[in-house]
Amino acid sequence: MTNAALEFDYLVLGGGSAGSAVASRLTEDPSVTLALIEAGDKGNDWVIRTPLAGALMVPSKLHNWAFRTVPQVGLNGRQGYQPRGRTLGGSSAINAMIYVRGHRWDYDHWAELGNTGWSYEDVLPYFKRSENNEDIGGELHGRGGPLNVTFPRTGNPWQKIFLDAATEAQFRSNDDFNGPEQEGFGVYQVTQKNGERWSAARAYLHPHMGTRPNLSVECGARVLRVLIENGRAVGVQVQQSGVVRTFRARREVIVSAGALQSPQILMLSGIGDAAHLKSRGVEVVHHLPGVGRDLQDHPDFIFGYEAKSLDLIGISGRGTLRLIKEILRYRRERRGLVASNFAEAGGFFKTRPDLPAPDIQIHFIVAMVDDHARKLRMGHGFSSHLCLLRPKSRGTVTLASADPMAPPEIDPAFLTHPDDIEDMVLGFKATRRIMDAPALAAVRGRDLFTADVRTDDDIRAVLRARVDTVYHPVGTCRMGVDDGAVVTPELKVRGIDGLRVVDASIMPTLIGGNTNAPSIMIGEKAADMIRRGAA
Repeated sequence: MTNAALEFDYLVLGGGSAGSAVASRLTEDPSVTLALIEAGDKGNDWVIRTPLAGALMVPSKLHNWAFRTVPQVGLNGRQGYQPRGRTLGGSSAINAMIYVRGHRWDYDHWAELGNTGWSYEDVLPYFKRSENNEDIGGELHGRGGPLNVTFPRTGNPWQKIFLDAATEAQFRSNDDFNGPEQEGFGVYQVTQKNGERWSAARAYLHPHMGTRPNLSVECGARVLRVLIENGRAVGVQVQQSGVVRTFRARREVIVSAGALQSPQILMLSGIGDAAHLKSRGVEVVHHLPGVGRDLQDHPDFIFGYEAKSLDLIGISGRGTLRLIKEILRYRRERRGLVASNFAEAGGFFKTRPDLPAPDIQIHFIVAMVDDHARKLRMGHGFSSHLCLLRPKSRGTVTLASADPMAPPEIDPAFLTHPDDIEDMVLGFKATRRIMDAPALAAVRGRDLFTADVRTDDDIRAVLRARVDTVYHPVGTCRMGVDDGAVVTPELKVRGIDGLRVVDASIMPTLIGGNTNAPSIMIGEKAADMIRRGAA
């Protein structure tokens, strides 16, 4: 390959949810050339395509960076676990496929913070543009977009059992979490098509790889640093197949490596807090102290119960026979237990009536989950995730060293703000009402984690002993108009020309829900802003 062949109009660093979307949209213009740089593989094997096989990826290093946090002060000094997708599609290739956009208040709040163009009415067209919703229409949903959205094809009776319990506990029902109101309980829509995972790569990249001559996808390529000349990003240095290669960008370098690795790439490139960079032996190119700060993530607690039902995913002799039958059914119909995203139902509620939006999300899991499925339990059962949507704790991502191959130092600072644990105490009590409601109480067995939890102090203790992430890090390259912001509302890195960040790291605050759909929206919107800027 000649040097000329390594020069493109745009370079996209990371083929995750946002990177897939922005690369696909920009290359709709045949006059534009673009190279997408991805550390992982093409993201199209059977493990990724099969929903139930997510259980193989989340607890392991299969398609997964499998990061760990630094010891967490608010969690009794425990280290947390941070799975992130390492493949085209990024974390959309290993996640629970839940399609939730967040609450309209979140985006209006972004706009109130000075981020012009990011209100709910501003971002809604991009959600709709991305979406092909098979089951829900109307003015708030899209048809014909690349991202397929549907209800799960499992028919699992535990959906109804859980929802009946929520009703008994006096919570409202909701058949569309992305509709006019988010609050309530129902079945989650998922990013699947014909019972298969529909990752961002399958939606935006795979149909065009090999058919768009202006799109080059470089897999197995690890970013070493962005090249900065005279205050402008002009290219990127990568390691691929043991060889260091340089790609040049005529127009822009777009960093889309996610909330944990986008700040790492910027810092390795000399962009970040000068004192920190010097302490790690990195030459300072541009002092931008906000890089890696403002890490926000949803703290999550899991209730777990045994239950004697083969409709719940578990480990047993009879469960194995059932699974074999379900695999055969899935091969025929693409339906049933193997099509499960595990978190099939759930809901949103407020712990206080004066809140502008729900502050708690529940994921009901048709399996017993312990330590991100890294601790296996014999038998069958169910779990319920309790997730605090807008924590006040703020963490950091920093460099462990100047070695690009070293993982970043990740500190979510879970439960370090005193309000977070008190809000989770309220959420715990409300969730327990559902778990104790007749519909679930009649069919559940042993309480695995909370049998001895009775007082508020007991709740606080079990929260600090068991809380971890629900996989939604954001904010480390925060957009804004203040001095602490990393990117402008146009997602341009402040102080460096020709460089943008396009992924969940730009979120100024966490949204109330799962972060995959908003990340794809960010990629869609960024493509429009880039096109307008290039016109």
